[in-house]
Amino acid sequence: MDSVNYEAVNYEASGVSVAAANDVKQQFKGMVSARGLAHCTPVNQVGAFASLVEIDLKGYTNPVFVLKSEEPGSKQLLSLDNHRVEWIARDLINHLVNDIAVMGAVPCAVLDTIICGKFEKETILKLVGEISQACIENGCVLVGGETSEQPGVLPAGRYVLQASVLGVADRQKIVDGSRIKQGDALIALASNGLHTNGYSLVRKLMEARPAILEERVDGESFMDSLLKPHLSYAGTVKRLLERHSGDVHGMAHITGGGIHDNLIRILQSDGLRAEIDLSMIRIPGIFKVIKKYANITDEEMLATFNMGAGIIAAVEEARAGEILGTLGAGAYRIGQITQSGGSREVTFNQTLSWDR
Repeated sequence: MDSVNYEAVNYEASGVSVAAANDVKQQFKGMVSARGLAHCTPVNQVGAFASLVEIDLKGYTNPVFVLKSEEPGSKQLLSLDNHRVEWIARDLINHLVNDIAVMGAVPCAVLDTIICGKFEKETILKLVGEISQACIENGCVLVGGETSEQPGVLPAGRYVLQASVLGVADRQKIVDGSRIKQGDALIALASNGLHTNGYSLVRKLMEARPAILEERVDGESFMDSLLKPHLSYAGTVKRLLERHSGDVHGMAHITGGGIHDNLIRILQSDGLRAEIDLSMIRIPGIFKVIKKYANITDEEMLATFNMGAGIIAAVEEARAGEILGTLGAGAYRIGQITQSGGSREVTFNQTLSWDR
């Protein structure tokens, strides 16, 4: 058999730099597991095969662990292309934490995943640093995760982000909508814009009508208004439940699918209807610009975006005034729970007030 002298093919030639990855991961040690919290303390450091976390459960009568994974969708493409690396990191954590906060849970530990086409040291360190800081601000800690260079799967400069959270709640204090009843008031916590949903539509709109990029929205550039980070409601919800625990019967985080598809998820009993008064919704300016350029119906806007309601809570009507006082200026009435003729329903009354 004739011998053939093949050129060496190694990992570096395939586009993966192990040395670069190791250098970046060494610098994670100052970001990941660097600080513990009163209720959540990392036991080991970066580099182990898994993360160990000690959780203080002394304050819980019947603790239940709450788990959630999330990714920021196509917003991450726009954010990274427009140099909003820190913003998309906050989107990832704030969305994630909101999802468990509305169930009455306290976040403890977060694991992140960063997949990229090429290790870009500055970008990855910004992402991990900001993810870690956002965790601390939300009362949890980044304890580890996975950073993976995958040339051929993703081109250089492209990233896929994901994170998972472990939280804890007292079983008897879980907020799952099972206590929602006829007569409850519906209160909205204002959003600051799109949060992390509807970006596929907006990307298509920007491609079809690039003049939208020249718009100003409430004194900001269109891109700044479009990409501002998803609000975190974790502190607000914690304060609400500490002061009015028994009066909060259900909470919905308004994400993909808009008000209808998320609010119906917390209606546990047939015969209940959530009636939303559209005229009461405080519509952020960014949605008005999108509506103008997209020329789509109010129904499609409502099905795609949160329209200004980041969270909707069903609360005891007799305590609604006090609850609004606790929540502050960003909260407002948006409707009520009534009796339906049969199955669970979310209905819209009146019309959106675009000129307000």
